[in-house]
Amino acid sequence: MELYVATHNAHKLREIGEMLPGFTILSEDPDVEETAPDFAGNALIKARAIAAAHKGCWVMADDSGLEVAALGGEPGVRSARYAGEPSN
Repeated sequence: MELYVATHNAHKLREIGEMLPGFTILSEDPDVEETAPDFAGNALIKARAIAAAHKGCWVMADDSGLEVAALGGEPGVRSARYAGEPSN
């Protein structure tokens, strides 16, 4: 069985493969705009994009970032872009 995971993180793919030995784990990082106001919403956007491209297959996506209490929860879903673009 194939499982498409929305990541290019090799370590994450390996860990998922270890937890789900019956699946062939495939990397699929969709080119979508993450417009949701929270991490769960952005993960859902990515999962739906993968599911649309691979009908009938299992898909998995996540989203993460930093939420700093002293910054009122910022940068949150904008963690990757908080310092401006381009940044790393």
